[in-house]
Amino acid sequence: MQDSTSREKMLKKIRQALINKTAPRFPATEWDKNVYTISEGSQEEQFAKAFTAIGGKFIYCETELEFLEQLINISKEYDWKLFYAWEKKITELMDKAEFPYTKEDKEFPEGMVGITSCEALVARLGSVIVSSRQGSGRRLFPVPTSHIVMAYTSQLVPEMKDALSMIKNKYTDQIPSMIASLTGPSRTADIEKTLVSPAHGPRDIFVFLIDDNQAG
Repeated sequence: MQDSTSREKMLKKIRQALINKTAPRFPATEWDKNVYTISEGSQEEQFAKAFTAIGGKFIYCETELEFLEQLINISKEYDWKLFYAWEKKITELMDKAEFPYTKEDKEFPEGMVGITSCEALVARLGSVIVSSRQGSGRRLFPVPTSHIVMAYTSQLVPEMKDALSMIKNKYTDQIPSMIASLTGPSRTADIEKTLVSPAHGPRDIFVFLIDDNQAG
């Protein structure tokens, strides 16, 4: 009987609290206001600076043709041999240039290079936002020894919330089951407080940023 009385008292207090809501302590707070310092320079410059600061490698390209030319040059520099690409837009571009790649999705040898697109680039963080809806599934982001991201200037956004809004607007009610933020090669200091990079996943992440905002 005592337990029942105590329970009723507690439920009564909860109901009263829900009815008589406490006034907010800081009613004038602007929750949507950006609290971060606005960096100088273009979003391209902001992203390049932030991305390279965390160990990423950034290459600017004026056209898709220049992307392929830069890719060929860097392939020679790093002695890359095995390229994996699954997304239609990327494979069609590589087919035009007769650039060798494979669509193999079962064997992933050491030294392989994965080429994917992205959903967005967050300028302030230097982060690459990817999802499972891009055509590369989930595996082509963490498995390759080196990861190449083919991105466009129109995908640059200032903050993470803008990237998430872009994805929401793109997929509406079919949001990807996996959305991830790649912020440079993975790092950990869990073992004897010594920073190790990469801790897992690709050793190198390259972003080739293609300018698709040029007039004409």
